[in-house]
This record gives sequence, structure tokens and C-alpha cells, in this order.
Amino acid sequence: MLTHIVIWKYRADVEREVREEHVRMLRSLSSAINEVESLSVGFDVVKLPRSFDTGLVAIFRDRTAIDAYTVHPEHIKVAELGASISEQVASIDFES
Repeated sequence: MLTHIVIWKYRADVEREVREEHVRMLRSLSSAINEVESLSVGFDVVKLPRSFDTGLVAIFRDRTAIDAYTVHPEHIKVAELGASISEQVASIDFES
């Protein structure tokens, strides 16, 4: 199994509605992409100075599954939105 974690720090000028749409689109990936074994998305609730705004944790069966996810049109659409509204995006993928 592979665990995929992504975190977004939104630009200050990004409105709440846009942030909520980004999270809604992220959540929809689990039903749109068969290779996703599980997916959790949410807004940060602790709000520490080091905190990012939104986080995603997705589980994939293997490298082939995550590679298919990466190039899926629905993933590309939400990844482009996330990049356009964020000042910083970070990710990590590891065997679990």
C-alpha cells in the first residue's frame, strides 16, 4: 500500500467559498477514481502558526494505482485549482 499526503496553504486573498469548493472537489476524487482505496480531506482545526489550511490523506494499492490517479483528468483538474489558489503545496508518498 502507498499513503499519499498533500497539504495546502491558501493565499490570504482566496475566499472561503473557493476553499470549500477545493475541498469538495478533493472529496469527490474517491468516487471518480477507482484506484483510490480510501481518501480523507479536511480543513485544519488547530490553526497553529505552522499549520497548513487543508490536508488530504489517500491510500493506494500500489505504485501503478497512484500513477493512474496522478494522470486522471479529475485529479489534474483539482490539482490545478489547488496550485492556483495556494502559496504553498507539499506532499509525501510512502509505503504503508
